[in-house]
Amino acid sequence: MPNYLLAYHGGTAPQSPEEGAKAMAAWNAWFGSIGVNVVDGGNPVGASSTVSGDGVTDNGGANPVSGYSIISADDMAGVIEISQACPIVTAHGGSVEVAEIMPIG
Repeated sequence: MPNYLLAYHGGTAPQSPEEGAKAMAAWNAWFGSIGVNVVDGGNPVGASSTVSGDGVTDNGGANPVSGYSIISADDMAGVIEISQACPIVTAHGGSVEVAEIMPIG
């Protein structure tokens, strides 16, 4: 079964400890629904820089990544279906970019 990178974009940070607890409960419930197919639950990420041949752009460019996870699924359609229930999509105004991880060797 292939692994997929879920790159999270956008979303809103909790404004209180209560909101933080509610957000974590939603993420834990979502991961629980995925079960053993969660390869790496990942983490949120801080401010990023984009490095290219033209130099460095701070603040992640036009659509900075805000976190990641790695999950396994039968195919792209399956991982897209799983991603549509992600809390960053359903409750936090963000999006999920999905890409198959291509093993080398």
